[in-house]
Amino acid sequence: MHWFAQNVSQCIAWLIALVWITRVVGAARGLPTVPNLLLAENDLVPDGFPWVTVIVPARNEQGAVEACLRSLLAQDYAHLTIIAVDDRSTDATGSMMEALAGERLRVIHVAELPEQWLGKTHAMAVAAEQTIEEDAPEFLLFTDADIMFRADAVRRGVANAVATGADHLVVAPTTIIRRWDEAAMLSFFQIFGLWAARPWKVADSKAKRDAIGIGAFNLVRTSAYLKVGGFEALRMEIVEDLGFARRIKQAGLAQRFAFGLGLVNVHWAAGAGGIVKVMTKNIFAAVGFHVSILLLGCLWLGAFCVAPFVLVWRTGFVVPSAIVICAIFVSYWLLSRRSGLNAWNGLLAPFAATLFTYALLRSMVTTLWQGGVVWRGTFYPLAELRKHAAPLMR
Repeated sequence: MHWFAQNVSQCIAWLIALVWITRVVGAARGLPTVPNLLLAENDLVPDGFPWVTVIVPARNEQGAVEACLRSLLAQDYAHLTIIAVDDRSTDATGSMMEALAGERLRVIHVAELPEQWLGKTHAMAVAAEQTIEEDAPEFLLFTDADIMFRADAVRRGVANAVATGADHLVVAPTTIIRRWDEAAMLSFFQIFGLWAARPWKVADSKAKRDAIGIGAFNLVRTSAYLKVGGFEALRMEIVEDLGFARRIKQAGLAQRFAFGLGLVNVHWAAGAGGIVKVMTKNIFAAVGFHVSILLLGCLWLGAFCVAPFVLVWRTGFVVPSAIVICAIFVSYWLLSRRSGLNAWNGLLAPFAATLFTYALLRSMVTTLWQGGVVWRGTFYPLAELRKHAAPLMR
């Protein structure tokens, strides 16, 4: 029996190694095909010079919102309107917005949250409805209040969207790193993302499960926004950026993903503890509140990202484990060239994967224990969140 179990375990180890090789080869071939907005071909004024409205929802973001709005006001793209939405803030967020209001920037104050709405989706829906009615922009750009934009970020993004015929363009943000544990977690988060959705397949309309949505830079044609029902259709979706991307892909619209190191910048959270806290709210929602899918994710993390580092010292597992470890480091290297994160963070992969597993389980247990999610001071029942969750891609 021990001999049988040993052989089965070794077969599984070799299978995991083969799967890792397949994914790394795919990434090595695919990632270079993903557009880089820093290239000269995107340093253009977009054909037709379309109007863009940037929508910035914020609640109690007094520490970040001013810098975000100033970076948007400094954009070198003239056909730009900015709508800042003060979503029931109890700090100085609203007054900071008003101090910057002017010809290019106007402010909406939301005093109450309607039933069966999340604050952020409601804020974005209100702003979108107003600008579509009053300004009729060709594009809407949804972003977050803690994002910093390089002066040419919007122009380059719009130029790429126009040139490629994109209905929806997502630009990967550059993470601002202040601590080693942030680097470890966020580097691994990108590795995990390679398995959740392949960036090089986002533009492939047949690859339905490869949809990417990132709240830092969600650029969408107004016509596409209306076709998928806008954020009205995602009123109770916690991970609204991913839910929006899935709806775009399901509708058969042209989705694109691009890199652009330093164009769109964000400090995601303070330390590994802050990242885990953010994930507690988001990650269970990202899998549609399915316990089975989340547990499979934990199993994957253990088998594909932790076990090889443990078993590489054990007779019979040295070679397949070494192959997996090499594949992980190659993945880090491939992404480091586009994200700016150091490939040597691969040394911390088992630590980050273990912490990532903890975050997954914490998100699930906390949500089930509470019977829902507390976000921005409001409790949302799990039954309602599941009812309105965006469908998972197949």
